[in-house]
Amino acid sequence: MSATLPLHAVVWAEIPVTDMDRARAFYGAVVENELALQEDGPNPFAVFASKDPQESISGHIYPGKPAPEGTGPTIHLAVAAPLEDAMKRVTDNGGKVVSPIVTIPAGRFVYCLDPDGNSFGIFA
Repeated sequence: MSATLPLHAVVWAEIPVTDMDRARAFYGAVVENELALQEDGPNPFAVFASKDPQESISGHIYPGKPAPEGTGPTIHLAVAAPLEDAMKRVTDNGGKVVSPIVTIPAGRFVYCLDPDGNSFGIFA
């Protein structure tokens, strides 16, 4: 049997939130990019903007039930350098930075929690 590997292992990310307005403001401030609210489907959602939506992997926030604090999957979001500025935006907007900076060959990141307790990373 021959397996064909997909171009991208991850194709979309969803973050459940309890308050769409608060979450849009939080994530918009952290990633310095407005999340466009879309209400044309069965549920409202707000999409993380990307340079080329046809080629990029992205995701959205939606009204849902977050996992208990820090226990769900972790989605890493791109931020402009310096990473320390984005870390401050996390805490200034009601989130928590929960790790030291981790440096890997591709860049630097930290683990965080949003106001609902969702685990996410910021990567520069």
